[in-house]
Formats: sequence, C-alpha cells, structure tokens
Amino acid sequence: MAQWLDNAIFYEIYPQSFRDTNGDGIGDFQGIIEKLDYIKELGCNAIWLNPCFESPFGDAGYDVSDYYSAAPRYGTNEDLRRLFTEAHNRGMHVLLDLVPGHTSVEHPWFKESMKAEKNEFTDRYVWTDDVWEIPENMGHIGGISERNGACVVNFFSHQPALNYGFYKPEKSWQQSMEDEGPKATLEAMKDVMRFWLGMGCDGFRVDMAGSLVKNDEEGKGTIKLWQNVREFLNEEFPDAAMVSEWGEPDKSIQGGFHMDFLLHFGPSHYNDLFRCAEPYFSGRGKGDISAFVQKYMENYEKSEKKGLICIPSGNHDMDRLARRLHGDELKVAFAFLLSMPGAPFIYYGDEIGMRYVEGLKSVEGGYNRTGSRSPMQWDATTNAGFSSAPKEKLYIKQDESADRPTVEAQLADKDSLYYEVKKMIQIRQSTPALQSKGEITFVYAEKNAYPFAYIRKSGDDRILVIINPSEKEASFAGDFTVKEVLYSFGKEAEFADGKVTVSGGTAGFYRI
Repeated sequence: MAQWLDNAIFYEIYPQSFRDTNGDGIGDFQGIIEKLDYIKELGCNAIWLNPCFESPFGDAGYDVSDYYSAAPRYGTNEDLRRLFTEAHNRGMHVLLDLVPGHTSVEHPWFKESMKAEKNEFTDRYVWTDDVWEIPENMGHIGGISERNGACVVNFFSHQPALNYGFYKPEKSWQQSMEDEGPKATLEAMKDVMRFWLGMGCDGFRVDMAGSLVKNDEEGKGTIKLWQNVREFLNEEFPDAAMVSEWGEPDKSIQGGFHMDFLLHFGPSHYNDLFRCAEPYFSGRGKGDISAFVQKYMENYEKSEKKGLICIPSGNHDMDRLARRLHGDELKVAFAFLLSMPGAPFIYYGDEIGMRYVEGLKSVEGGYNRTGSRSPMQWDATTNAGFSSAPKEKLYIKQDESADRPTVEAQLADKDSLYYEVKKMIQIRQSTPALQSKGEITFVYAEKNAYPFAYIRKSGDDRILVIINPSEKEASFAGDFTVKEVLYSFGKEAEFADGKVTVSGGTAGFYRI
C-alpha cells in the first residue's frame, strides 16, 4: 500500500508563488510542469501541492468554493491532469491538499444550507438552532441568512465548519456521527477524493485532519471517521497515500494515515529547533533539543515505532528556516531533516535558503505568514525569473535584496546550500537505514547540551548521525567502531577512548 512513501522526499509547492508562465503575476500549473525536472534533479520524488481548487482566496485557497474545479488562475482540470501525468512520467508522485473541515461561504453547499427551507444541505454544516445561541468555545457566523441559527466556523470567519457530527452531542443542534447529515458529509468528501484520484493524483495531504468530529477530546470519533475513509480507499484506491496535518501520530496512524506532520503549534517542541529566540540549530549554541526528543520518542513509541512522523523544513504557515538560521547553519539543519525517519518535506525555496520577507502587507489571509510565501527566485532576470508581469502585479512582493539567493547562482556554486541538500538526498536514497522506515535510537540529546546524536537502523545496517550546530567543539561518551563515513560537513568526528568529539558547525553520517 503506497510503498512509494518508503523513500519519498517531498517538495512542497505553493502554486501561486512558484512559477508564472502567462504574465499575470500568479504562479500556475504550467509553471510547475516546466520545473518538474528541477525538482527531480534536486532529488525530490514527490510533490505536495497546496490547495489549487476554485476559491475566493480569503485564505489562500484553504477556503474552497468548488472541490471539483481547478482555480482558473492556475489553469484547468485538464492542466492539472497533465501535471499528474508529467510527474508520473518522471517517476514522481503528487499529493493534493484536501481541506475536509470547512469550505468558503461561497460554496454552493453553504448557500443551500443557509436557506430556511430544509434541503439536502441543511445539515452539511454545523448550525445552532437559534441565531442567538452562540456555540461555546467555537467561532461562529450569524445573522447572514434567512435560516435561524449561527454557523460554527473553523479558523477564519468565512470558513464554515462542515458537519461530521459530535462524538458526545450535548445540545439539541449537535448531531451524532451516525445522523444522516454527518454521514452525507463524509460521503460527499469521499466523492471528492474519488474524483481526483481518478484524475491521477496519488493521494492527499489532509488539512486539520484531527478537527473533523467535534466534542472529541480523545480523538476517538475522528479516528473512527478516518478508518472509514481508509476502508473506502483500500477497496478502490489501495495505493493512495494519506498524510495528515494532525500532530498526534498515534491517533492519525491508527486512523489509517500513512504519515503525520509535526506541527509548529501544540506540544511537539518543533519550534525549539528552528523558530524561537535561541533555536537549537543556531551557531550560538544556546538551544535545547531535549524536550523535542522526549516528545518525539513518546509519539514514536505510541505509533508502534513506525517512524512515520514527518518533520518539514517549513511550510506556508510558518517562518522560513532562513529567518533565524543563516549560512552553514542551514546546511547543518538539513543534515538533521534529511536523516530522520518519516518523509522529509522541503518547502519550495528552502533548498536555496530563501528568506522570510519582512514587513509585507497581508495577502489572501496570510498576515504574518505572508513573508514566507514570496515568489520563488530562479535567476537574475526580471522578477528573479518568476514572472514577466510588472513587479507591482506580483502575487506577493519578492525579496528585493541585492544578494537574494537564486537557483541560478546556487547551481553555479559547488559549495552552495542547494548542492549540500542534493548530496544528502542522494546519500539518504542509497541508504535504507536513513529512509522513512529506518528505526531510530537517540544516543545523546541532553538538556541544554550539544551535540545531538542518534542511530538509524535497517536490518543489520546501522548509521550513527552526529550533528553539532554550535560553533564550539563538543563531545559525549560513546564507544563506536566506524566502518565508513557516508557524509561529513565540516571536520569529521574523532572517536577515541570511549569518547566522541566533534568540531563546531558540523554534521556527519557514520556507518558503525
């Protein structure tokens, strides 16, 4: 089942910012097709495409108005089908971004549900019985329809929540998962999946996957819902891959997902690594990785050591790596990202160190996230090769620094971040122990200490990974016999007298 995930390395594409081929300032499907060879050459063999369906774009496409139609600004359904085909021709797979928890207020389902007369969409969304009855601990919209009731929302106020039922209904308007309305919603979402899988997509990254069933503190109802989806997929599309934005792999994998994302919010301590006042991967050496490792191991054990916890370089919802890490710090960070279990996800531009663009006006609901969504920087031509539109028409303002990184410049520099990432991907892909399902054991991850070391294992093959982001030399106790140095950035570690010593700003993969 979806065995291609075992050695998948994903490249996340924010379509509106990747490559514009028709000069309107917005990226498109044709632009992605033209850059598939670039993605493959880097070493990525899978793509996660952010939402590309019809939408008023109040939340960058996460507010869907038609699940069955590509957004015209990117192209047609036929263009999207061609993208799948062109990717497959290169041995690559494509995940679409599925948003099952809510739609736009402009979706025809919602417009029907707003009507006072009962119809098949009356229970498609979560409504209270009375406009004056405000749902507790939930956002809502009210007073916008002839229907008497307030509608629960997910996230922004223009994203009404689809109704999958309540695990523990407590009020008259809270339907159970077994009621007709919630069951119809689930079947409608299966139909959406069926449509796109039939068109050639290889599966879905599922937005807010853990949020569908309400009043579901332990996630039991939501797990049951996704198990139902998995049964449908196993029957009709057994190779369809499912990756969840959930942040609790013990629940998502039980629900039938193949992999789960570590989130930048919640208890994962992911932000301790790259996005806090003193990130662990900063050369200042003032970070702490111990809480991250402790939480990671909890999740690893809970998910039966399947190791399918994805750690992204970043995504459209968080600061770029290069906002807090610079120069060689980025290379050391990628040594970690590309040697952990689960499929690595590289956010477009992170492989060249694209920066967070400070001080941008919010675009399409981006707010502080807008600075991580700026157009890809390809070369030294107009608009860094992203678009032939006048720069004021670009979807988001670009990094205008004279030294902004570009693909062209990095390809010309053998010491660039791009080449280091490419080299590490090649090593990962030729070493099963370093791939998604290789086991992991942490050797050294002490509180407020450096370096960081762990062993990856597959069969009899054991790879010791040692990473020291700090500028200072560091050491730890350990008696290892190194058979082969697979990778070394900076000076190789020294192994002597039961002690391992590593120079500052280094990373290494050692077969033991």
